[in-house]
Amino acid sequence: MHKRILIVEDEPAIRDMVAYALRKGEFEPVTASDGREAQAAIAERVPDLILLDWMLPGTSGLELARRWRREVLTRDVPIIMLTARGEENDRVGGLEAGVDDYVVKPFSARELLARIRAVMRRSREDDEDGSVQVGGLRIDGAAHRVFAEADSQSTAIHIGPTEYRLLHFFMTHPDRVYSRSQLLDHVWGGSVYVEERTVDVHIRRLRKTLEPHGLDGMVQTVRGAGYRFSAAS
Repeated sequence: MHKRILIVEDEPAIRDMVAYALRKGEFEPVTASDGREAQAAIAERVPDLILLDWMLPGTSGLELARRWRREVLTRDVPIIMLTARGEENDRVGGLEAGVDDYVVKPFSARELLARIRAVMRRSREDDEDGSVQVGGLRIDGAAHRVFAEADSQSTAIHIGPTEYRLLHFFMTHPDRVYSRSQLLDHVWGGSVYVEERTVDVHIRRLRKTLEPHGLDGMVQTVRGAGYRFSAAS
């Protein structure tokens, strides 16, 4: 069965071009012109990936990304932002909202398909990862869930897909220092161009996710070198 991709784009020409490229790439495109139509499409069937335009009528793509990351149905669905906003602060804003990747307009069908396949490949690799526990943190690889362990009780931690990949890598490689470029290679993949600042954004998001459980100190900054994950303070 072809992977189902939801295109949320209000410009018909771009929407049709993307849908055509997806069909040529053996994906199943579903289209929506705004947030309302996107919600209806998701309610009918949760897509395998969402292509989301930043500038939409009514609710912006950025707001939709934040909403979908909070909702149970969509919090694990990869999101790629389609945007004409190429400034670094805009891209960082999208990443902080929970977007997994972004493609700046104008883009080629070849670039778009490469980004989609890279994001889906990373998600598939996550599904195949095993379970691991370090200190008070546990990942159930089969269920694709993270838990805080304290006093013989498990508390589920809601975490975005990129932070999940980052945390899984850290937990399977504890007490070692990794530079930003090394984390990009291991977590994002060497074939995908992502700026090093992206790592800092997702480190902040990961710490914010772990903070209510008192576990944010496990993600440690090593000045001048990078980051380390350790159960030791």
